[in-house]
Amino acid sequence: MKKLIFVTATFLFSLLYFHADAQKIGTFGSSVTESAGPVTIRIPYHDVISYLGYAAEGTEDETRDGKKFYYLYVWIPAYAPELGVRMMSPAAKEGVKEPIIVSEAYKEHEDSKDFFDTYITLERSDIFNPEDVTEENVNGANWIILDSNDDSREMPKQPNRKKYNSLLRYGNLTGSSEALIVGLYRIGFTSYKKGDVKGTFLAQIGSPVKLDGVAIAKTIEELRKQMNLPEEEKK
Repeated sequence: MKKLIFVTATFLFSLLYFHADAQKIGTFGSSVTESAGPVTIRIPYHDVISYLGYAAEGTEDETRDGKKFYYLYVWIPAYAPELGVRMMSPAAKEGVKEPIIVSEAYKEHEDSKDFFDTYITLERSDIFNPEDVTEENVNGANWIILDSNDDSREMPKQPNRKKYNSLLRYGNLTGSSEALIVGLYRIGFTSYKKGDVKGTFLAQIGSPVKLDGVAIAKTIEELRKQMNLPEEEKK
């Protein structure tokens, strides 16, 4: 009997630990490190913006190489020596500081247990002026993939105990040859495997310097609102 109670208690504790571990995300560290004796730590990004979203079947923006891709559009208002991008699914809110952009899709599915194996890209367009951020221009823009990531050991485990969340850093501080200039970027995300992408997610953008005026949104209409641009006239 005692053995049964012990096994049951151990199982329940494992479930509680399992759930807690999957729902936390730590400080977003930059590529700049500092050593304190034998320990090396990453200096946290000075500026971090968070976005809570939900990916669902039929809401993808594009199919690339047989995979369903979703985009978060990002306006970068000034030169940045480095940008960090990370994504975890299911979304975690514990320890996430403001500013947090909460999408309507996330509000509708906040209690969802669905998650996906995240794969992210950081892409830059040839749109460099705020007034050129329009649906037409974005649809015809040229996009360059600056970097991508699939599985990061720095990220928390998913509920299946796999380290399938993603993180990348890009910029002059990381040794990248391309500078992060003013302009329109996007975070592309999908799953490692082909098929439907479904689940809540937390996406974060970090910078070692304060970037006033950064905007991040699922649609160009939402992005223009954040950029304080007038509503586009419908043709």
